[in-house]
Amino acid sequence: MAFDLIIKGGTVVDGSGLPGWRADVGISGDRIAEVGDLSGQGAEEVIDAEGHVVAPGFIDGHAHYDAQVFWDEIGSNICWHGVTTAVMGNCGFTLAPCAEADKRHVFTNLEMAEEIPPAAMEAGIPWSWETFPEYMDTLDRLPKGLNYASYVGHSAIRTYVMGERAFEGPAGADDLTALCREVEIAMKAGAIGFSTTCSANHRTADGGPVASRYADWSEICTLVETMGDLGAGVFELSRGIVNVDPDERAEEIERLKALAIDSGVPCTFGGAWSNRRNPDNWRPQFAMVDEVTAAGGHMLVQATAAWNGSLRSFETFMPYDNAPVWKEFRTLPLDEQEKGLRDPEMRARLVEVARNHKRETDPSLNNVMLREVDWNWIFPLYNTLPPFRSVAEIAAERGTDPIEAMIDMALERHLKLFFLAPTNCEDQDYVLAMLRHPNTAVTFGDSGAHIQTIVNPVQADLLGNWVRQKQAITLEAAVRKITFDIAAFWGLKDRGLLRQGWFADICVFDPDTIAPDMPELVHDLPTGAHRILQKAVGIKETVVNGEVLMRGTQHSGQLPGRLLRGALADA
Repeated sequence: MAFDLIIKGGTVVDGSGLPGWRADVGISGDRIAEVGDLSGQGAEEVIDAEGHVVAPGFIDGHAHYDAQVFWDEIGSNICWHGVTTAVMGNCGFTLAPCAEADKRHVFTNLEMAEEIPPAAMEAGIPWSWETFPEYMDTLDRLPKGLNYASYVGHSAIRTYVMGERAFEGPAGADDLTALCREVEIAMKAGAIGFSTTCSANHRTADGGPVASRYADWSEICTLVETMGDLGAGVFELSRGIVNVDPDERAEEIERLKALAIDSGVPCTFGGAWSNRRNPDNWRPQFAMVDEVTAAGGHMLVQATAAWNGSLRSFETFMPYDNAPVWKEFRTLPLDEQEKGLRDPEMRARLVEVARNHKRETDPSLNNVMLREVDWNWIFPLYNTLPPFRSVAEIAAERGTDPIEAMIDMALERHLKLFFLAPTNCEDQDYVLAMLRHPNTAVTFGDSGAHIQTIVNPVQADLLGNWVRQKQAITLEAAVRKITFDIAAFWGLKDRGLLRQGWFADICVFDPDTIAPDMPELVHDLPTGAHRILQKAVGIKETVVNGEVLMRGTQHSGQLPGRLLRGALADA
């Protein structure tokens, strides 16, 4: 038979975890037609995959493209990382349900918590919906390179039902009835589940809690049980419990365990549970997951593949930006800042303030400025895969103090050098434990959010560092962690495996070179505001629904992506 596309001569790693084998993949329309020896078979296009791995398209299960999808057709950054499907609406933040007149409510929830500029959302989102079904129909019509699925967000339904009262306290009985109704409406329109946050990191621009953080646990349970009654959907929770009292952590574990078992709803959450101040927090967390699984429940940890933290630079944020002298200095154009840092008098003033700096406590400030400056855990990003060398280590070699060394290193790159500052998952033994646990998937990328401080290229980190450099996990196991394990848990039908009759979402990559590329700052938001981009190296082609979306990091011009609706939309 003649195919539309043949991917020829690669090593097929099919997402199952089984050993790879040399084979061709024939594609007809949007489906895989055959996997095997297709010698002599014809196709309109042939991709030479010799020396490359042919895998299912990677899936990003923790994304925030809710706003960006309206102005970015190709889905950057993840389109450059072999991703073919993204699950958005995490942490309770969605753009629906919401009437256009009330959109400031959803902007309020997204502005600080996910660091998406309101002006960009205002300029880039042509509002055409109120209800969640109307919103899903809008997403369906958008031209897009990737596949997207979406939760319905707790903060969104709270502000839709309760208005300003959503930022004041718990829901009343009538409110709760209305909230349950909105969850049911969204699920029947194709929402993939319900998401919320209890994390103190999720704040509004004035430093207050986002809407869902005013809910009590019984409200969350009732909304999750609504999905249980419907027999469909995933519950996603942003927990943020690393630094709280041990007794409070234990109580939270018991509540979540009971909800997962009693409701029967699959539960998922991010695995940033461990930091250098609380190195063993992750152990009771995994015990909870194991106990829920043993009791017949379903839990999946959204694991990372590297440190969880943020990027700092003079182009974006520095930890001293709200401090005296720095605050005024940092408003200058970048070239003027470079001149100032080369001026001995101005530099001395800035250094003196930095040496005496105390951690900011104003919750309306960016998280970068609220964290301690520990030079042993700040790393100039000269390379994108470990090993990294800290500012403290480099300063000691240079015979200077860390703030002076940091400024010198930044000046050497005309202030365009990024510094990586981990805040969670510093213990790489813990990260490896996550990668190897049966109830994890590598998917905590946060793509589309924190666009001025974070890019988490988890797929390239996993394949470049843990598979190639450390050889701590097999290629086949790693591919499963970013494909089938995610598709199966979220119910993404006929995706996540290379099988005859399944959708042709495929990533072709070079296992000897795949890695994150260097990050860069660009000014491409609808208002011209900036964000960090980070591409990948070693990815040859990305195929979505049978069509080539990316050739390397170049867009093919095709937009084959689709909205993927949850199971109840087909009922």
